[in-house]
Amino acid sequence: VKDDTDVAGLPTHFGCDGERPPATADSEAVRRLRAAGAVIVGKTNSCELGQWPFTEGPAFGATRNPWNTDHTPGGSSGGSAAAVAAGLVPAALGSDGAGSVRIPAAWTHLVGIKPQRGRVSVHPHHDAFQGLTVNGPLARTVADAALLLDAAAGAHPGDLHRPPAVRASDAARRDPGRLRIALAWRPPLTLTGAGPDPEVRRAVAALAETLARLGHHVEEARPRYGLIGLSFVPRATTGIAEFAARHPEPALLDPRTRSALRTGTRLGGRVVRAARAREVRQHRRIGAFFDTYDVLLTPTTAAPPPRIGTFDRIGAWRTDVTMAAACPYAWPWNVLGWPAISVPAGFTRSGLPVGAQLLGPSRSEERLIALAAQLEDDLRWYEHRPPGA
Repeated sequence: VKDDTDVAGLPTHFGCDGERPPATADSEAVRRLRAAGAVIVGKTNSCELGQWPFTEGPAFGATRNPWNTDHTPGGSSGGSAAAVAAGLVPAALGSDGAGSVRIPAAWTHLVGIKPQRGRVSVHPHHDAFQGLTVNGPLARTVADAALLLDAAAGAHPGDLHRPPAVRASDAARRDPGRLRIALAWRPPLTLTGAGPDPEVRRAVAALAETLARLGHHVEEARPRYGLIGLSFVPRATTGIAEFAARHPEPALLDPRTRSALRTGTRLGGRVVRAARAREVRQHRRIGAFFDTYDVLLTPTTAAPPPRIGTFDRIGAWRTDVTMAAACPYAWPWNVLGWPAISVPAGFTRSGLPVGAQLLGPSRSEERLIALAAQLEDDLRWYEHRPPGA
């Protein structure tokens, strides 16, 4: 279980340095997992407050990628991804506020599901990171990820979001039918000018060709994301500020966290309410894309996994720019609250994993899971394991 989620008897550090008291009760997701018979092995590392696509920090050191320990497994659910990829556990729970399940899934050759907002409870929080963050599974196979999703899914009485139930495991055994799939290379506006690395593009193009061979209609298209980042930034920084404000020793926080705290404090209140109010129009504009297509396919990340230490000793602005250039594709679906799955797309020539995203409209988990399972049956990505795993 990622260490932003309460497990009774263990502290919830969320990647932060300093002492924290043990949690007095399981979170709702953990309670449901235990009720289904899951054995909770322990907590997994995260970067500080889940802000970055790497899992490094002074509190618990650097989590390394089992495929190449000189590289990060991604973040912020990098500890969960590394544990599954290395074979310590068959599946793990992560959280995703801007790609934090999907990015490490892509960079460790796993399946990572970001479910519909509210599908898996974030209790004891009722609306984590201003509605951006959801809990979701990481596993080697679609069936394992779907099983964990079924076991963890469900609302707590205090939850704000309550989508109708899905049957993920059943979907993993279902033929998806012939789908209209749009392949999009251009990410939303991030002001970095970044496009996909040639090796990422090659791998995702090959996966698109596989989908076409399986009978789906695949064509390139460009979703109308608009200025969705203007909604993401206030919500993300306000969420960081809300979590950071609870830390008993703020001086121990990373200077970049303290910078985000100041920004989030300024953007709270009226600005963040306006950002959230835009979501209805964003659903309408981007939802119109799914009048023509059933699924959107993009790279999960624009780059392969960076080396450990890439983000060391750089300031907040440079960290944000570097992060946005490497990972520009995932975060819009957190603003929308819609489901997404990252699946393995292959490897770079140096053996580093990369992934592809399957994105859908509201409450489309079953379609995405069925499509991912069909791809897995053809590509058999679970047969590839890290050296020594």
